[in-house]
Formats: sequence, structure tokens, C-alpha cells
Amino acid sequence: MQIIICSVVLISLIALIIGIFLGISSEVFKVEVDEKVIKVRDCLPGNNCGGCGFAGCDALAEAIVKGEAAVNACPVGGASVATKISEVMGVSAGETTKMVAFVHCDGTCINSNKVYEYNGTKDCRLAALLPNTGEKKCINACLGYGSCVSACKFDAIHIVDGVAKVDEEKCVACKACINICPMKVIDLVPYGKQHKVVCSNKDKGKLAMDACKVSCIGCGMCEKTCTKDAIKVTNNVAVMNFDKCDDCGDCAKKCPRKCIS
Repeated sequence: MQIIICSVVLISLIALIIGIFLGISSEVFKVEVDEKVIKVRDCLPGNNCGGCGFAGCDALAEAIVKGEAAVNACPVGGASVATKISEVMGVSAGETTKMVAFVHCDGTCINSNKVYEYNGTKDCRLAALLPNTGEKKCINACLGYGSCVSACKFDAIHIVDGVAKVDEEKCVACKACINICPMKVIDLVPYGKQHKVVCSNKDKGKLAMDACKVSCIGCGMCEKTCTKDAIKVTNNVAVMNFDKCDDCGDCAKKCPRKCIS
């Protein structure tokens, strides 16, 4: 019995000493956290998607408080979150344009031509390492194997008839699909824009036509038609300037290849 009592007393003393040590250590080594960081973090949605360019919501909150990121830097939260954060920071939220991902390719199974049949692993990053960067004749086409679908946490992108399509209502502009796409055919465009170039082919004339039925051939008809200077042919493919575009649709009507949606 004496041995048991001594053991209990000894264990209790050890536990007390460890507790005192941990208490002192927590005070000595504690990291001061700015109260504003906590408040800003509470405003953020907590998706930790990285769409803001920082490693999660905690990092973004710190960057906002330090002035290294704008109060409207969270693409998931949008205007409502920007307003809450601006109240915490005591600054103006500024204007926020909702952005969504868009796939600049319409190389569907019907539209695109193939150079061979691929039966390997359905992963765009692997397929892009193959000859011709995949089975489609267009070397700038969406490969359609769904790496972007796997990367999206919001169920906002799906493969339809061999090409990735974005659901604008679900997309939060986190850029996960953009970052994982090896072909770089996805970027952000303003929500609700009706006219967009659905091609990334940079080949000239006949080569582009042989690759896909709806490829841009860089003819410049859209550029000549636009009175707002909102579309330019760059590297043989039309590129839209959405800051200038008023969605009149003249470029789409004149396009001989129908590659402007």
C-alpha cells in the first residue's frame, strides 16, 4: 500500500511540474495575433481554395491586415465578404466584378479532328506529354480528360462531349481549373458576358481549319468589325478585351468560323 501511495504522489508531482512548465512556456513563446486578423479571418468563407493567391484563408487574412492584399481579394466571398472586411479594416470595399472561369475551346468530338486514338489514363497532364500534346489534331485544344473537374471543389466544371464546360452559377473563380490545365485554355472572364472567343488555336489558316471545324484562323474580320476596339488578333487567334466589349455581337455575326460564342 505504501508503494502505491508513493507512486501516486510521484506521478502527481511529475504532472504538476509538467503543467507548470507548459504554462510558463505558453507565455514565454506565445505568438501575438493581431485582433484584426482574427476578425478578418472570421469574415472569410474558409474554403482555403487558394484562388486569392495565398495559402488559404489564414494567410489571406494576415495579408489583408498588413496591406499586402485588397479587402476584396477573396474570389469566393465576392462583394458581400469584401464589404464585411472593409468594415473591419475601416476602408472602402471598392467595386467588385464577379469573375468566372471560361474554357476557350469548342473542340468537341464532332468539331475536332484526331491524329490517333488515346486509350490511356484519363488525365490531361499525362495526355499532354504524348506526341502532338494529345490525340486531338489541334495542339492547343482542351484535352477533355477532366483534370479540371477533379480539381474543382465547387462542382462547377464538367466534361461535355469531349470539352470542359463551366457552370457560371457555381463557379467562384478560385482558379483551381486554370492552375491544373496543362493546355492553358481556361481563364477568368466577367460573369454574364455573352460573347467570348471559344478557341485557343494559334495555327494559321489551313492548319487551323484542318484541326477543327470551328477554329479561329486569325482572319481579323472580328477586329475590323468591332467599333469599340474590343477584340484583337494576337498570335493568330482573336482575343477579347472585356473592359471595352459591350456585348453588341457584331464580331460573332461576322466571324466566318463561328468561333465567337
